Order: sequence, then C-alpha cells, then structure tokens
Amino acid sequence: MIENKRVIGPEKDVIEVLNAISVYENLERFKATDEKSFLKAHQIMMKGLIANPGKYRNKSVGIVKGLEVAHVAPPFENVPFLMKDLFTFLKETAEIALIKSCVFHYEMEFIHPFLDGNGRIGRLWQTIILMEKYPVFEFLPFETLINKTQKEYYESLALSDKAGNSTVFIEYMLQVIDESLGELLNFKNRTLREIDRIAYFLKISSKQFTRKDYMNTFKDISTATASRDLKKATELNLITKQGNNNQTVYIINNYS
Repeated sequence: MIENKRVIGPEKDVIEVLNAISVYENLERFKATDEKSFLKAHQIMMKGLIANPGKYRNKSVGIVKGLEVAHVAPPFENVPFLMKDLFTFLKETAEIALIKSCVFHYEMEFIHPFLDGNGRIGRLWQTIILMEKYPVFEFLPFETLINKTQKEYYESLALSDKAGNSTVFIEYMLQVIDESLGELLNFKNRTLREIDRIAYFLKISSKQFTRKDYMNTFKDISTATASRDLKKATELNLITKQGNNNQTVYIINNYS
C-alpha cells in the first residue's frame, strides 16, 4: 500500500499530495449539487493542514496582493446563506453545464467560504460539475491546466470582481476548456508509442493506480499491451509495482 513507500519532502507538501490523492482517486463519491458532499471534499483535501477542515470560516478575510487588498470577502456570517444559495443555483438553473460550472467556480471564489483551500476546492468542484454531464472531464485536471496560466486566472477573477459579474472569468475558463479539449482530441487521434501513452497517463493520473485505470484511459489497447507498457514504465523507474495478481497497484515515483 502507499504508506509503505517512503515519501521525501516537507511535511505540509506531503500531506497536501496525499490528501489530493484521496480526493481525486474517488471523484465519483462526490455529488455536484450536494453541499454536504462539497464540505466533505474540503475536509479530506485540507485534513491536517488547517483547523476544522470542512467547516465554513468563522472570521472575515481579505485577499492581499503585494501591498494592496485585492478582494474583501463577504462577512463570515453571510457565508452559509450565500453557499446555500449557490447550490440552489446549481440544482435549479437551466444554464448549460459549461457555463454553470464557471459561474459556480467564480462565485465560490468571491464568497471565499473557507479560511484556506478555496482555490483548490473551486477547481475541484468545477471538475465534478462537468464530470456529471461530460465524463471526459475526469481526464482534464483543472489544477494542472490553470497552473499553466495562473496569472490570467487571477487577473480574470480580479476583472470580474471589478465588473461586478463573472463574464471575464467565464470567458477565461471556456478558453482553457476549449484548448484542453483540443489537446485531448489531438492526442486521441495520434498513433501512440508506448512511451507516449506512459507519459500522457502519468501526467493526468493520480498517485496510485491499477492496470484497469490505465486501460480505461486507452480503451483501444489490449491487456497484454497495457501490461507491457507498465512493465516498461517500471523498468524506467517511473512507477513502482506493488502487490501481485488482482492486488497489484502502481505508484508514481517522484510525485509532486
């Protein structure tokens, strides 16, 4: 199991990684329109990192950029009502899922319901909203995609705050989604070598996975091909095999 493998790095970083694995390996357990599910995801993601994970903040907060206050979040007393209203929007609005997910992401960041972990849970929940309608979004991790354009991400949030609506942020997110889907489609249309499959899978995978997980990504390969790919990845020291037969799992090395 994963705890048998020695992990090297600052304790906080290690906890963050392990918590994220616990969430992203079990995305199907969360329900997009369920506020309790949302709080549970935050509890798992922030366990050991803050006091009272999975609980809305009990103090007022502001976001400081440099020497300036970039955003003052609503008073903490209003957070439960605002979040309940936001989940009602998810359940009842007739907006298409793409727009709905962007609006939720922006509004949640504006409310800033937690003392910490708001960015992570916002990106996670947009993935979950989209996955329920379009399963392909399980393979488009927003955490990674947004990190590539982090400056634009925060600029779009700030511009939307200034404008008093989420339009700029929605435009930014739709562009990220469009480019990401384009990359995925281009990738799926290529004739892949084993090393291409391995590199792509390690980029999108959680820390621990099985051969079945690998084959779910590459649905046109045989069991034998999947086994050869994983054997190659093991020989290259990209992954470590643990267990045998039906109990076999693979751990990604040098995970960060």
